[in-house]
Amino acid sequence: MEKKIVRLKKLRPDAVVPAYGSPFSAGADLCACIDGPVTVAPGETVMVPTGLMLELPEGHAGLVCARSGLASKRGLAPANKIGVIDSDYRGEVIVALFNHSREAQTIVPGERVAQLVVTPVAACVFEESALLSETARGSGGFGSTGRV
Repeated sequence: MEKKIVRLKKLRPDAVVPAYGSPFSAGADLCACIDGPVTVAPGETVMVPTGLMLELPEGHAGLVCARSGLASKRGLAPANKIGVIDSDYRGEVIVALFNHSREAQTIVPGERVAQLVVTPVAACVFEESALLSETARGSGGFGSTGRV
């Protein structure tokens, strides 16, 4: 598999370079670059800096996704569900972490708070049309494909 190069800049010496948890992981861990513990109250969103700026390859985007263990065990996941980092963005990567649980949760410096999936994106031209092609599904929406 061809590996793409993602250049990055550390904004602080204690920022952690994203790393994959296993050879076949789709997402690389993003870590909190904070001075001390930060508590996230139930129903609260906290902006967690990573201390990193990225240069994603043109034609790619970075998807900031939940870490499954953090979300399922502690109720912490990105507030926007999936954050999108465009290839021309050069600001700090920040994770908007939301607490879905009923208990306050504390994030510590260096803790893995999200995962970054770098993926190709298609640049599209949107063209208005009076007719669209027919499909078996048609206009069936939410839950329509689960019918027997």
